[in-house]
Amino acid sequence: MPQIDPPVPSACTGIVLAAGAGTRYGKPKALAENGAWLRSAVTALRDGGCDPVIVLLGATGPDPAGLGLPPDTAWRWVDDWAVGLSATVRAGLRAAADAGTRYVAFLPVDIPDIGPDVVARVLAAARASESGLARGVFSDTPGHPVVIENKHWDAISAGSAGDTGAGSYLYGRQDMVCVTCDDLATGADRDFPEVDAR
Repeated sequence: MPQIDPPVPSACTGIVLAAGAGTRYGKPKALAENGAWLRSAVTALRDGGCDPVIVLLGATGPDPAGLGLPPDTAWRWVDDWAVGLSATVRAGLRAAADAGTRYVAFLPVDIPDIGPDVVARVLAAARASESGLARGVFSDTPGHPVVIENKHWDAISAGSAGDTGAGSYLYGRQDMVCVTCDDLATGADRDFPEVDAR
């Protein structure tokens, strides 16, 4: 795994959520389109202002060889990934804490039209907010990325379980900054292979 440089207090760790089995898709989405979605998510976070960017793997196994990760991309294997999204989110928060950054940005691997411009807009909103919470919104629907300041991380870790990640903590919060990004992307996740063929 690449060495992570000394932390910058206002920096943001980008976390690519790519540990799931992709049951509805038919294979782990980290493998979709020969890894193109995975590379796209890494680029979106990195070019959108996140440093470091860390890919969380699970169902594909502990060896990233063959996934086509961009050079110098950090990764971690979530050994309890099968527990559900909560395990992956907790692993992401630990990775961000280890990196010493103030913010974490979560981006699932299966939203390939999210680009750096979306990440940069949401990250700027989180940094400008007293709550340190911001998320992309598309067609009035909450989406990703989700940016979270470190003062929330312990509570999120404690409250996540099974397939519920940060959602149980973030749902309904009045201090969440909702950042409209309809002009930049659809924000639509890809759950089924037939969607990709359209």
